[in-house]
Amino acid sequence: MDMLQVEHLTKFYTGKVTHKALSDINLTIEKGEFVGIMGPSGSGKTTLLNMVSTIDTPTSGEIYINGKQPLRLKKSDLSIFRRRELGFVFQDFNLLDTLTIAENIVLPLTLDKKSIREMDQKLQEVAEKLGITEILKKRTYEVSGGQKQRAAIARAIIHSPSLLLADEPTGNLDSKSARTVMEMMESINQEDQTTTMLVTHDAQAASYCHRVVFIKDGQLVNQIYKGENRQTFFQEIIDMLSLLGGNAHELSSIRV
Repeated sequence: MDMLQVEHLTKFYTGKVTHKALSDINLTIEKGEFVGIMGPSGSGKTTLLNMVSTIDTPTSGEIYINGKQPLRLKKSDLSIFRRRELGFVFQDFNLLDTLTIAENIVLPLTLDKKSIREMDQKLQEVAEKLGITEILKKRTYEVSGGQKQRAAIARAIIHSPSLLLADEPTGNLDSKSARTVMEMMESINQEDQTTTMLVTHDAQAASYCHRVVFIKDGQLVNQIYKGENRQTFFQEIIDMLSLLGGNAHELSSIRV
């Protein structure tokens, strides 16, 4: 079954000069798949993510998530759809400093007015899965970047979303924390069959995906599938990125 279907998606930004950010994008992500989106800066990968996450609307084309068309929903229904069907993980964690880690994680359930008992049960499960049980009572400024991102992932999956969207989740982490975070995302995908779309410029992060789709100048230009070996896949990703020609500093050259 397809969890995400993007059909003929096009996006123009009109200003002094009309800029075509996406051009006739077709993309399908099946239920349980873990897909990476890569491309040079300005290629359109973030625009694509913003369309799928319903933050932005396309100029033309259709998006189906779990069989529904979120962009056709009324504003009030759209916010409920976003809250129940989607999970978000961002580069800068987006945690609220005024709350404890636990309060941050249960936020989606609080908004959905779930019972305290249900919230607590789900909190314990997700905290254990992500290895952050011991920091639940702490504030965000008392924990490390890697722990913050694990808390952010916990918040993103606590309500069992249909689709998890991650935008550069390792962007602010050192390589050891980045690896831990990607291993967690991989195991969530495997154990819970959580369909995941990851936008990243980091080849190491992308090597945890099942396949990586490459975008350049607003068009999907290629995709590669992971075989048995992650190291080989990592190398293929690096080669494809250099072929696409981004700026050298955008390509992570760390070997796994």
